[in-house]
Amino acid sequence: MQYEKLAIPGVTLITPRLFEDDRGFLFESFRQNDFEEHCGNHHFVQDNHSASLKGVLRGLHYQLKHPQGKLVRVTRGMVFDVAVDIRKESATYGQWVAATLDSQNRQMLWIPPGFAHGFYVLSEYAEFQYKCTEYYAPEDQHVIKWDDSDIGIEWPIIQDHNVILSDKDKMARGLFN
Repeated sequence: MQYEKLAIPGVTLITPRLFEDDRGFLFESFRQNDFEEHCGNHHFVQDNHSASLKGVLRGLHYQLKHPQGKLVRVTRGMVFDVAVDIRKESATYGQWVAATLDSQNRQMLWIPPGFAHGFYVLSEYAEFQYKCTEYYAPEDQHVIKWDDSDIGIEWPIIQDHNVILSDKDKMARGLFN
C-alpha cells in the first residue's frame, strides 16, 4: 500500500496495491503492521457500513469524550470525504482536507481522533465502510454545520441537486459558535 500524508498532519490517503486479471481483483484493504508504521498504533473496535443516495451529505460528526479515529473507504459509488481538525491545541485547528473516494480508485482515508468527519455522495448511490477506534456513543455525538463559513469547505455540490441532510445535521451549529 502507498501512504500519502495530506496537508493536515495525521490525515493519510492510502492507496492499496491492486492485483487484477480476467477473473476479477484482489487487494489488501487493511494490514495492521503497515498501518501502524505509517499512521500510528491504533486499535479498531467497530466497523460500520452505510448506504446513501446521490446528494446525501453526512456530517460533520465527531465525539468529544470518546473521539473516534476512522479508516474510511467506498465500496460502491463515489463520495467527497472531508476531515476537519477540531483539536484546539493544533496549529491546523478549524482547517479541513478532503479526498474523492470511490470504488474504482479503492483509496482509503485515515482520519485520526480529534477530527470531525463528513462526506457527500457524488454518484447515484454509494456504499461507505469504515473502521473506528472507539465505540459509537450517541450521548457524545456532536455535529458541525456542513457549510460553516468559518471553515469554508469547498464541497463539490451537484448543480440543480438539493443537499440531503438528516434532521440532526440540519440542526448543526458552526465550529466557533
